[in-house]
Amino acid sequence: MNREGKISEGLEKWRFTAIYGLLGIILVIYVIRLFSLQVIHYEEYLSQAEENRLQSVSVATSRGNIYDRNGIVLAQNVASYNVVITPANLPSDTGTTENIYRELSALIGIPVTNGVINDTTVKYFTPCQTDFGLKEIVLIGDTNEPYSPVKVKCNVSADVAMVIREKEDDWPGVGISVEQVRQYPTGNLTSEVVGFLGPITAEDEAYYVGKGFVADRDKIGFAGIEAELNDLLMGKNGSRLIEVDNAGKEIRDVQAPIVAVPGESVVLTIDSRLQSAARTALISEINFWNTYLGRILSQNGVVIAMNPKTGEILAMVSYPNYENNRLERLIPAYYYNQLSQDPLKPMLNYAISAEQPPGSVFKIAAAIGALNEGVVTPEQQLECPGTISVIQKYSPNDPGTPRLYYSYDRAGHGICDFLKGFRLSDDVYFYKIGGGFNEEVPGVGLGAWRIAEYAKALGFDRPTGIELPGEISGLIPDPTWKRIYRAENWSTGDTYITTIGQGYVLATPLQVLQSFAILANDGKYMQPTIIKEVLDAQGNVIKPFEPTLVWDITKDPLINELDENNKPTGVKYTVQPWVIAKTKEGMRAVVVEGTAEEPFINETIPSAGKTGTAEYCDNVAQQKNLCVPENWPTHSWYVGYAPYDDPEIAVVAFVYNGGEGASVAAPIVAKVLEAYFELKAIDSAASATSTTILQ
Repeated sequence: MNREGKISEGLEKWRFTAIYGLLGIILVIYVIRLFSLQVIHYEEYLSQAEENRLQSVSVATSRGNIYDRNGIVLAQNVASYNVVITPANLPSDTGTTENIYRELSALIGIPVTNGVINDTTVKYFTPCQTDFGLKEIVLIGDTNEPYSPVKVKCNVSADVAMVIREKEDDWPGVGISVEQVRQYPTGNLTSEVVGFLGPITAEDEAYYVGKGFVADRDKIGFAGIEAELNDLLMGKNGSRLIEVDNAGKEIRDVQAPIVAVPGESVVLTIDSRLQSAARTALISEINFWNTYLGRILSQNGVVIAMNPKTGEILAMVSYPNYENNRLERLIPAYYYNQLSQDPLKPMLNYAISAEQPPGSVFKIAAAIGALNEGVVTPEQQLECPGTISVIQKYSPNDPGTPRLYYSYDRAGHGICDFLKGFRLSDDVYFYKIGGGFNEEVPGVGLGAWRIAEYAKALGFDRPTGIELPGEISGLIPDPTWKRIYRAENWSTGDTYITTIGQGYVLATPLQVLQSFAILANDGKYMQPTIIKEVLDAQGNVIKPFEPTLVWDITKDPLINELDENNKPTGVKYTVQPWVIAKTKEGMRAVVVEGTAEEPFINETIPSAGKTGTAEYCDNVAQQKNLCVPENWPTHSWYVGYAPYDDPEIAVVAFVYNGGEGASVAAPIVAKVLEAYFELKAIDSAASATSTTILQ
């Protein structure tokens, strides 16, 4: 062997050694990797593989319906037909697919091609809410999930859906999917009570996804009963565990599906017929005065009707409101902005979510308080001039300054006993019993602290707890409140104007109605409710209505005894039954020969009630320069119930900037009471006819 061969042989051995060493290292790394994959991370990678192979699919449930007390549907689910295309199922032949696109485009009005696909447009792509053409929508679907149907047009007519189903053989890949959408047959007649649905918000996503709902598919209640009882109405989604291939095509069910549980249905206490009558009466009265005066007097108001013996809300009208059918599939941005920017706030339920000065309807608190405390007797006579002069003090040692306080009737009403002062709603009479006056009513009269005690016993200054979102508390002021929130001392005048429901006093229409319902029901505070029954998916009653007694002011000690410093002594007492009876007598006198005589002169069912005219100076009035000293604009109130001797219904009407309660609100209540008894007669006649037929 020559020198060159030896050199070559030596090099080859070195190279082979290096190669073998390298291969050995690679083998060791490979073995370690396999060990890691097969042993150390086995469970992790198996889980990932299973996740890629297995998918959990949510099966949508059916939301419960909402009915009125007579079975009239207020909210229900209806089938909505969507045109879908499954990209993977389209013909492989380009010409055939193009022909399908052209024919489908002509049928549903979506162009064959339109728009440019890029990162931005794809990011904001939402099926059925896009300007893309069919080709672009299919391309996006094919890129994401080729075996999943992509919506190209939503909510097509049943006729269009039928045509597409008939052409399924000719149009492979094109089909119809059916989904439930919410429909509100009564629309804006009941929207303030029923509400509407909207998408699951980012804020609530974790909660609902944790309960098995799908964020971009399922909807939740945004207002009314739909929101308040959302979890009850929603039910529970089902699920399927399926096996898919690497393209996402479904192969089989891996296990038995979990069946969806339908939501429960709700029967409301609302009578949609009375709701219609109340709404008509309110709008008609507002329109009449706007036309009569030749200017816009008012544009909003409230009517609520209740059974005082059970707490059932029979009607609840907040005007203006909104059309919830326009929100059934999605919430159009333009319409939502229109509603949210409207100064009349149509999405606000004024019955429970707006607090207003109650004016003279609040006088019942001072009335029962003064009689119960012995501040005056029913027979005691007080002078009722049109004006009185009061020494305005801010502390006991304050020498004070004279100030005039006026009655709404500057001529006055002569000598008043309790019934006369009440039926004529004489302000001076109530000034005196509320705040005291010289020797006629010694001391401070009932006083601010005790007015607050009786007002709270009548349900003011607290939410009623009705099953609707957004209820507020109102306000019954006292000296402590004023020091904290106004940084001022309480004055003599504060007590005077509080007595007549002015100053800082605020209440919702439902609170005002509730206070009168307590008196109509002889002192019993029945829990206001809008829920009559809860039904399961088969229509069986699973939660029947049970009236709930909150308290009885004649039996439950609610009134705090106060010491000389107006601090509770720990002793509490009740309202005497005769006090309620006398106050009810006063409310009957209001209708027979008082401030509401004219609107009820032709009544066929004896009723009782109280007028209220409340001065106000809110931000709306200020913007319109309406806050003229001693001549502020006024809200119109009236509360009434009937029959007087055995009440079945209590009604409150409130008209924002409506003026005199006797002129505007009282006629509305009169019409609602009349409608109620007419409907009762119709139902009785129908029941009698049905009984006769069965016999």
